[in-house]
Amino acid sequence: MIAPPPLKLRRASRVLGVIVLTSAIPLAGCARGCTSSRPPIHLNPSMDNQPKVLPQTASTFFYDGSSMRQPVPGTVPIGGLKEDSAFFTGKGADGQFVATIPVTADEALLERGRQRYGIYCQPCHDARGDGTGILYQQGTPTATFHDPKIANYPDGQIFDVITNGQGLMAGYRWPIPPADRWAIIAHVRELQRERQARVATAPTPAAAPASVEATADKPADKPAGTP
Repeated sequence: MIAPPPLKLRRASRVLGVIVLTSAIPLAGCARGCTSSRPPIHLNPSMDNQPKVLPQTASTFFYDGSSMRQPVPGTVPIGGLKEDSAFFTGKGADGQFVATIPVTADEALLERGRQRYGIYCQPCHDARGDGTGILYQQGTPTATFHDPKIANYPDGQIFDVITNGQGLMAGYRWPIPPADRWAIIAHVRELQRERQARVATAPTPAAAPASVEATADKPADKPAGTP
């Protein structure tokens, strides 16, 4: 049987344990918060000092000196294969503007077009397409969608105008995706049909009858040769 350590030795070990514990607490507290003039100790320095490429920086590794690489020639991004020429350009295979929108003009499309029209078109062309929006109020002429010239545009031509702009109108290629451009066109056509229906059903004003007094006061034609 092993005899227990002397009492003095046990007391000394307890005191030493307390000293070690009290010293470790402040060291642990300052491990990630205390200031020091010496560089920090990194347990895994490779995570901080590893070589990496940052955007828009130079590089001595690549032959062109640029860290950012160009896509492989012929690479097509997801969603970038635009084989449907009519949908993405408003022109058919023959290069001419398509006559009608290449999507189904259902209720969902018309509602989407009404919303997009209110955001991008209504400020200038007003809610009914009469061209009396903000620009018109400030003295700048704005096209009305009810002008016979514009009403006779093929849908593809309106798509091209929205995409690339025309006259004072800027192009909306980037703010408005192709699907929303067609939705706007469907809404514009709906505005034109509603206007034409109202004009067709409006009563025709009756012609005013000729004034009897005016006829009586009119001098009679003189025979030829009468002074």
